[in-house]
Amino acid sequence: MASHLVHTCVRVRDIDASVRFYEALGFERRGRLNFETAYNVYLGLPGDGDRLELTVNVGRDEPYDLGEGYNHVALTVEDLDQLLANLKAQLGVEPEKAPYHPGGREELPRIAFVQDPDGYRIELIDGAFPTPQDAAPEA
Repeated sequence: MASHLVHTCVRVRDIDASVRFYEALGFERRGRLNFETAYNVYLGLPGDGDRLELTVNVGRDEPYDLGEGYNHVALTVEDLDQLLANLKAQLGVEPEKAPYHPGGREELPRIAFVQDPDGYRIELIDGAFPTPQDAAPEA
């Protein structure tokens, strides 16, 4: 049985652009692990472990096929509007659409999706976010 999530790995082409993007979201660069034809750069949020592994395959120029199974990584943020303004000013990154309450449910915090330099979607959640649960449907 697993005891905790160690990290999520995404393959990236331009490590500098990717690190700038994730640092703008609040991640800190933690370390690097070199291999013969690839290397990993580890990042984490303050007070947490190294939860994001960016893998660079040396010499890879073409974009990765993200597949239809991957959807997003979700992060809570202290001030969604300010973070989006910073992403636009610093990196030219804009959300897919304006912040909104998912499913039109006003009791849920506003969210917005952005894409990192390789096209991976990142969900930004405004404030605290205990995973919402609806009651099980009655049979």
